[in-house]
Amino acid sequence: MARGNSISDDDPLSAALAPPPNETPQERQEREQREAEARRVSDEIDEQLRNERIALKRRKPTVKVLLLGQSESGKSTTLKNFQMQFAQDTWTEERSSWRAVIQLNLVRSINYILDLLSNELSQQSPTQSPTPRPSTADVHRSRTNGSSLPPLRFTEQHRLIRLRLTPLKNVQNDLEHRLGAVSQEAKPGPQTEAFTEALPLPPRSSEAYVQSRDGWRSALAKIRNRRADDESAKAADARARKDAELAEVIAGCAEDMRALWEDPVVREMLKREGVHMEHSPGFFLNDIERVARTGYEPSDNDVVRARLRTLGVQQYNFLVEQMGHEWQIFDVGGARSLRTAWYPYFDDVNAIIFLAPISCFDERLREDRRVNRLEDSFLLWQTLCSLKLLARTQIILFLNKCDLLERKLLSGVRVKNFVPSFGDRSNDVETVKKYFQAHFKEIAKQYSPEPRRISIHLTSVIDTKATAATLQAVEEGILRDSLRRAELI
Repeated sequence: MARGNSISDDDPLSAALAPPPNETPQERQEREQREAEARRVSDEIDEQLRNERIALKRRKPTVKVLLLGQSESGKSTTLKNFQMQFAQDTWTEERSSWRAVIQLNLVRSINYILDLLSNELSQQSPTQSPTPRPSTADVHRSRTNGSSLPPLRFTEQHRLIRLRLTPLKNVQNDLEHRLGAVSQEAKPGPQTEAFTEALPLPPRSSEAYVQSRDGWRSALAKIRNRRADDESAKAADARARKDAELAEVIAGCAEDMRALWEDPVVREMLKREGVHMEHSPGFFLNDIERVARTGYEPSDNDVVRARLRTLGVQQYNFLVEQMGHEWQIFDVGGARSLRTAWYPYFDDVNAIIFLAPISCFDERLREDRRVNRLEDSFLLWQTLCSLKLLARTQIILFLNKCDLLERKLLSGVRVKNFVPSFGDRSNDVETVKKYFQAHFKEIAKQYSPEPRRISIHLTSVIDTKATAATLQAVEEGILRDSLRRAELI
């Protein structure tokens, strides 16, 4: 008996749970009620934890994808295609917001041509006889290759068109202000004769962009005709009136814009200057009649082709309804000064889509005019493949802008003049594609820390239908790899 008392006295848990001495019936009833309530709360917490564990097991993993590549490689366009393919409701809601961006793309192209035209007309006095003087491009070409071209024959009609299109300068300024901040293009570095010039930098021009902290959707939201909570109806109405005024000015200039773009002398001027407007981002000069209408509404294809430069890192989250997976896609700025921002996103990424524009074999980087753009893509690809951190990360390669590549080759541009290793191979589209594809494969094989499978797609991301099929295949491949890494298959 003494031993039993000893165990009871020495057990602190028993002592803590024992009823208080001299407990009255009422106190006992209250104590038991408190204990019952505590057990009920505890059971509810246990049940909630069990349900959360079950939901966590059933929840499909979030898929994180990085879009990488040099500036103007097609990353933002690829992101638009992802939205259009897998987030149709959001895409439809935001499509009209791109109207001002497309208008800006069109107006900026016209103003760039007007700047070139003004430079040429300034060399020809209005009181001078109709015999024209050689243009700046004529003089330069004559000095470099000894050729003699007939001078451009500008007329008073060109001066009149330039004068009538003067209001578009103010329209461009208003649209840039409407969209937010405006960036300055990277200053070109020292030039060499190893590569031909890319599209010359537009004089006194700049490019609209959105900072990463803003997000492109929030920047575009500023131009929507809606009444935000923090804006008065009066301010919203004033903004709508301003939009209508800009649209009217653009529509009023439509005929002259079309006349300027279709003018044979202007086309020859652009050719002699080495300018290929159709190869530049945001090209809408062949759509003037449609885009310049007052009631213009952007199509899906228009939005995909529109150019709004982004800096920093843009994140987009959406749910792939077909699979029930949440996706996080990051569009990371590709300019040289922005590439240091890539590395923090490598840690837990499921897949990387690397875009290499193979049409740029004869172009230079805007930020460093000594560097060939295709060679820069090769070096970027080599660095990406060699990182041990990404040794087991799925990498998908888009050899992009195949449509522009075909146009260049058909116009007579010879690959071997810019890529000596191409040698005497046939200059046809399929041969060039296979050569570049093999070169990227060889780099991956040589520099990857361990053997890896590289998925390569030949793309033209402005072709929405073809890109949709490609993205379906990419989606399935990424999901399979993601589930495999999570040991779910």
